[in-house]
Amino acid sequence: MEAIRTRRSIRRYADRDVEKDLIIQVLDAARHAPSASNIQPWKFVVIRDLKTREKLSTVHKHSAFLKGAPVVIVVLGNESLSEHHFPVDCAAAIENLLLAAHGLGLGCCWVAVYSTRSTEREDIVRSILAIRKEYRIVAMVGIGYPAEQPKPRKMKKLEEIVHWYSGNEIGSSACQIDDLSR
Repeated sequence: MEAIRTRRSIRRYADRDVEKDLIIQVLDAARHAPSASNIQPWKFVVIRDLKTREKLSTVHKHSAFLKGAPVVIVVLGNESLSEHHFPVDCAAAIENLLLAAHGLGLGCCWVAVYSTRSTEREDIVRSILAIRKEYRIVAMVGIGYPAEQPKPRKMKKLEEIVHWYSGNEIGSSACQIDDLSR
């Protein structure tokens, strides 16, 4: 719980390489994520090259920080293996990666590439990295040693986001989910 509560998105990194062993550890954590029917539709592309990171940092307005990240991991989902579930499966893998990185003293931040509305961002990343069409580009994760310590996040109270089901039959007038029916 400590890692979950204390992890923050880090967008500024120390000028220091990340050891390959640590990258392997965060990737190992990612591959242990749950996936629908245990399909494991993900692939991970590890980028250390500055010129490539600079190109990826221009994909959209929220990706500029990737230029300063010593490592960028591009997360791909194989749509042919898991047409409906690959985005969620890959997001679970990304969360494992983020938590593992934090636990190892690394900072990271992910930026979504995949969108249900447009493939524009994917097309840009695909052209930079020459990724085959069978893979959808889900996200990019910048990783490095933190050069910032963001303040704790303000979280919504559980009472604002949790609703307890308290009905007998679905569809009956007695079936309500507390204050959501108002």
